[in-house]
Amino acid sequence: MNTKQSALVMGAGGFIGGHLVKRLKREGFWVRGVDLKMNPFAETQADDFVVADLRDAGAVRQVIDRQFDEVYQLAADMGGAGYIFTGEHDADVMHNSATINLNVLDTCQKRGVKRIFYSSSACMYPEHNQLDPDNPNCAEDSAYPAAPDSEYGWEKLFSERLFLAYHRNYGIESRIARYHNIFGPEGTWTGGKEKAPAAICRKVAEASSRGEIEIWGDGLQTRSFLYVDECLEGTTRLLRSNFTGPVNVGSDEMVTINQLVELVANIAGKKLTIRHKDGPLGVRGRNSDNRLIRQRLGWAPTQSLRIGLEKTYAWIEQQVLRRAA
Repeated sequence: MNTKQSALVMGAGGFIGGHLVKRLKREGFWVRGVDLKMNPFAETQADDFVVADLRDAGAVRQVIDRQFDEVYQLAADMGGAGYIFTGEHDADVMHNSATINLNVLDTCQKRGVKRIFYSSSACMYPEHNQLDPDNPNCAEDSAYPAAPDSEYGWEKLFSERLFLAYHRNYGIESRIARYHNIFGPEGTWTGGKEKAPAAICRKVAEASSRGEIEIWGDGLQTRSFLYVDECLEGTTRLLRSNFTGPVNVGSDEMVTINQLVELVANIAGKKLTIRHKDGPLGVRGRNSDNRLIRQRLGWAPTQSLRIGLEKTYAWIEQQVLRRAA
């Protein structure tokens, strides 16, 4: 009799999903991964990888064809500031991601899936609480009255409520995390959908030892960045806990974007000049408030930003050199 636990990872062709599959395999799970495409940067370790469009309800019924012990819903239409904040992709972002979540929950309810994780985002927090770069308010209970700064954030907030509604009405044990800027190797690093750490690592890797790099805005906007391994630790702890959330999964080591550039340049051993230019920025300040996760899970991220950036820069530098060869 096969007693191995099974897990389903939707969004397994993406950055976080790919790493999550690896972690679940290390833990001994049988894993099915699903995505529109395979991960372009690493071979999947999933036992079964299905290329499918989760906007198609029929495709969702085919991949959620049984009860899984753990279901992780990370699939979404997303990207960095250059994708989310221009306004050019708003309809796609809202329609695609909401449709996926509606399909997934409908099928999970009909298949008797008992437990599901949903990856929300810190982008759902009100813009008016993130205007002061030195004192942003991202406590979980600050979400309402709602006023996200992007349609991406509004869709995440709607989908949080959707998962909570299925929890109340159908007894699905939903677990919701609000991710704060997850980064690491094997993620998008060029092409317009990359996040700030990857974009900056790429620009630093491409620059000469005493060159110049360009960043959007004055560089005084603040953020915190969480290395992917700690993200997965928080994710799996939350799913296996008795706490529904929503809860922040992020670092509380806040830096300015200028400081992020300086840190990466230092790792690379380069003395670089920053040239600021206009561009899409998002909120002025954001930092993970980790009081609730410590209280409810007895855990919070502790790894320094530098350690994660060293690993990420080394990987992106390899990609840059390979492309130039």
